[in-house]
Amino acid sequence: MPNQKPLLPDVARRTAAWCGVLLLVVAVAGVVVWLSVHLKTAVTPVLLALLGTALLGPVHRWLTAHRVQRSVSAGLTCAALVAVVGGAGYIVVTALIDTGDQIVDSLKDAAQWVIDHFDLGDEASVDNLAGSARNLVEKFGATAAGGVLTGLSLIGSLIATAVLALLLTFFFLRDSDRAVRLAHSLAPHGSGDLVEAMGRRAFEAVEGFMRGTTFIALIDAICITVGLLILRVPGAVGLGALVFVGAYIPYLGAFLSGAVAVLVALADRGFVIALWALGVVLAVQVLEGHVLQPMIQSRTVRLHPAVILIVLTAGASVAGILGMLLAVPLCAAAFGVIEELRDRNTAPADEPPAGSAPA
Repeated sequence: MPNQKPLLPDVARRTAAWCGVLLLVVAVAGVVVWLSVHLKTAVTPVLLALLGTALLGPVHRWLTAHRVQRSVSAGLTCAALVAVVGGAGYIVVTALIDTGDQIVDSLKDAAQWVIDHFDLGDEASVDNLAGSARNLVEKFGATAAGGVLTGLSLIGSLIATAVLALLLTFFFLRDSDRAVRLAHSLAPHGSGDLVEAMGRRAFEAVEGFMRGTTFIALIDAICITVGLLILRVPGAVGLGALVFVGAYIPYLGAFLSGAVAVLVALADRGFVIALWALGVVLAVQVLEGHVLQPMIQSRTVRLHPAVILIVLTAGASVAGILGMLLAVPLCAAAFGVIEELRDRNTAPADEPPAGSAPA
């Protein structure tokens, strides 16, 4: 019987197959996002615990390598996390409280300077804008805020989430070896090594991102704070704390915190000092983009700025600020899995793929 000619050419059939795979992946991702949003009370502590585990993993491994029992090393690591995060939070909050009034007044003066110098009209003023914002809050705030009980409920929810995330971090650190064995047992027959390799590559990507971002944020905050102190810009410590916190939202956080610093310098120290402050911010950003990131995050998955901005936008639309904080690490993990699959598909037959255990 003669072979029948295919209805579609080979290129069209391959394109259709890839489109089907893409639609399937998008559908699965959409279901995962939908479930995560509707189960955010349970999902949020797990994701935060994974980020904490990625950040503390090297410390825990160092302790276990020095023959410290796994539970003890996990407890010590979590205690160190509480001490460091609590101390850093205290410094940031204290700095913002001590200099918050100065920063707000300076931003108000800077906004008034923009209105006056760009001739936006006699009716436009910061006081009018502030009054309109106040009236808007008074008009619609009752439904949004819900009074003191809602505020107390929000604080209680944040505390409960933090405590649960800390406990999960302890268990993730202590039982990471059990998680590997569980992944092997649940994986389909013959795919245990692949599942383990993908998990390790994803976790390494998140670990490198968290460690590198924290170190870069600290350097950025110190450099900008020193520069603002030399320029005698009011609230320099608080602005540096704002830079440190904003650095965990790539690009957007640095842009917003740098803009606030320049506006404060413009309001209190004049146009020339504002230009110097802008130069300090730009110099630090150039140092970060061309020196720090290539050096510190060279062994992790490096994402293109366009991909990061798209991911940040998607995260903000799904879960607000929390989505912006979690979007980039999750995207780095996904790219880590893709890199592992690509390495396995392109590796020669006689060589083990990257990340796999030797026989």
